[in-house]
Amino acid sequence: MIKEIRITNLDELLPLFTEQEYREDLHRNRSSYIYRGLPDSSFKMKTSLARNCKGLKQRLEPAILENFAKYAVIGDPSIAQSVWRQMIEGQHNGLPTRLLDWTHSALVGLHFATSEEDLEQMDKHDCCVWRIDMSEMVNLLPGRYQQLIDSKEATIFSVDDLAAITGNSLMQYDDDMEDKAMVILEPPSINQRIVNQYSFFAVVPMKITDIEDFLEKRTERTVKYVIEAKLRWRVRDMLDQLNMSERIVYPGLGGLSKWIARHYYVMEGVPPQA
Repeated sequence: MIKEIRITNLDELLPLFTEQEYREDLHRNRSSYIYRGLPDSSFKMKTSLARNCKGLKQRLEPAILENFAKYAVIGDPSIAQSVWRQMIEGQHNGLPTRLLDWTHSALVGLHFATSEEDLEQMDKHDCCVWRIDMSEMVNLLPGRYQQLIDSKEATIFSVDDLAAITGNSLMQYDDDMEDKAMVILEPPSINQRIVNQYSFFAVVPMKITDIEDFLEKRTERTVKYVIEAKLRWRVRDMLDQLNMSERIVYPGLGGLSKWIARHYYVMEGVPPQA
C-alpha cells in the first residue's frame, strides 16, 4: 500500500526529519527509512536501464555492463570481478543500470525534489519525496537472503554480500527475487558524492516492471510525500540555509557552479536595477 501525504506548509515537513523509532535494545532512536526525491510528482519511478532500453533491457544489460567493464578496468582493475561494482560505478557516471537511487537522508531527498534543470518550472508543478522501509523490504526477501542479513544484524546488503549469495550472477538474482522482492544495497564509498548523498540503491529485478505497483501490492509502510508547487521555492530556500545544496551533493566545480547559478537566478517579474 502507498500512502500519499500532501505537504502544503513547512510545518508538515517535520515528520520527515523526526520519524526515527525508539529501540529498546539500544536506548536510541533509529530509522529504517530511505528516501527518493523527484522534481515532478507525476514522474514514474523507473531505472535508467528501463528508460534507455525499454523492452530490450534484459537482453541488452549484459552487453552494457561488459562494455563498461572493458574500458573502466583501466582505472580500476577490480571492477571486472564484480557485476555489482560495475553497476555502482556505472550508475554514478551515467551508465544505464537497474539500480534505483535512494538516500538515508530526508534532506537529500528534499534537495532532489526541489531541484530543476529549468528553474522556470519550479512553481509550475508539484514535486514529491518517496519513503520506503528497509526492514519491510528485508521481510519480503527469500529465506536465505534474510538469514544472511540477520546474521549481520543489518537491514542492508553490501556488494560482497550480493556477490556471495548470487555467485555474482544477475540471472541468479532475478530467479531468486522474481517479482516479489528487491535488495537494498549500500554502495562502497568509491567517491565523495556517494558519501555526501548518503546513497543507497534498490536493485530492481527484471520481473518487476512497475516499481510503484510492486510497492502498492507488497508493502504497507511506503509513503509518497507530495509537496505543492507553491511551496517549492520556500523549501528550496530552507534547504540552502541548512547547507543542503548542489555544492554538497555534487562535490567539485560542477556542483559549485550549479549552486551559484541557482543562487543568482532571477525570477520573472523582478524589476531591473535603475
